[in-house]
Amino acid sequence: MKHPFIIFGSPQIGQAEIDEVVATMKSGWLGTGPRVAAFEQAFAEYKGATVTHAAAVNSCTAALHVSMIAAGLEPGDEVITTPLTFCATVNAIIHAGATPVLADVDPATLNIDPAQIEKCITPRTRAILPVHFAGRPCDMDPILDIANRHGLKVIEDCAHAIESEYHGRKAGTMGDFGCFSFYVTKNIVTGEGGMVFARDEADIGRAKILALHGMSKDAWHRFGDAGYKHYQVVECGFKYNMMDIQAAIGIHQLARVAQNWRRRSEIWQRYQDAFADLPVTRPAEPEPNTRHAHHLYTLLIDETRTGINRDAFLDAMTASRIGVGVHYLSIAEHPYYQQRFGWRPDEWPNAMRIGRQTVSLPLSPKLGAEDERRIISAVNAILRSE
Repeated sequence: MKHPFIIFGSPQIGQAEIDEVVATMKSGWLGTGPRVAAFEQAFAEYKGATVTHAAAVNSCTAALHVSMIAAGLEPGDEVITTPLTFCATVNAIIHAGATPVLADVDPATLNIDPAQIEKCITPRTRAILPVHFAGRPCDMDPILDIANRHGLKVIEDCAHAIESEYHGRKAGTMGDFGCFSFYVTKNIVTGEGGMVFARDEADIGRAKILALHGMSKDAWHRFGDAGYKHYQVVECGFKYNMMDIQAAIGIHQLARVAQNWRRRSEIWQRYQDAFADLPVTRPAEPEPNTRHAHHLYTLLIDETRTGINRDAFLDAMTASRIGVGVHYLSIAEHPYYQQRFGWRPDEWPNAMRIGRQTVSLPLSPKLGAEDERRIISAVNAILRSE
């Protein structure tokens, strides 16, 4: 009898989320309404901010896009980011009309290297977009110092970093903007969804307008029980708003965020201990005075050490009925960016090597003890048999 397939990133959905979604559907208010407002309020409080600094949107990609427009980026401006990220980070820069510039990563942390950022500064640089990879906070002090010295905006990509902290500060609250993801594999799940934080209330006000067609009022403020309110279109905006159905899930996901983080941390540490004597590169331990969100657990599979290449390892894990991921091929490996910008992967050697070796293991709080045992056993069996 076959083992059930362990789905990579399978979310833990409880009865509370199901009941809230049903109640939302029965209420007749499915679009942007009271539950979105409640979710914004709760998430802002979790981050130690006020709701006037938060805006719920339909994805982290949308959050990044409206943040860059609200930051005042214009065509020809350059934004420095990491080559070890999902394509959405770079695509959002392009959609905002700016030009992405890549700075290589630190080979130990896998985060953007501040020293490489400094080398990329030009007269056209207007912003830095650090990605807190896998939930490990970037080294923000030198990044913020670079931004201050050069008059640059900082837009944090916190798709992996809901719980992350750096020197007592929460991810997404250190830069001018912070952008979060609630995609189905993330640490808080709404199916699709995101959140924008901004340090300046005027910036978040503009982000909210941009996220809903450029209108001065959302549906909750137009059609609520206080009566119809007229709106004005003040910008050419986008259709990026979150729905109450999504927020209904997020409210209860957020209520369990600490519990789920503890569970992922336990699994992360068990992996660390179980793979300590294997010929692989494990994640570095969290840096002092930081909190790692433990969103991803990544191993680097170096064929010269293991006798098996990364893609063969992926196939072997799948054959063991265990889902795995790749986070990420270097951005410069993809043909679109090579054709548009002339990028070559070897221009960012750390990101290129990591992208060709990395594999992510399941790290969902939904995993049970038997799932953990199977994953650990499979990794050991594959790598010890080579």
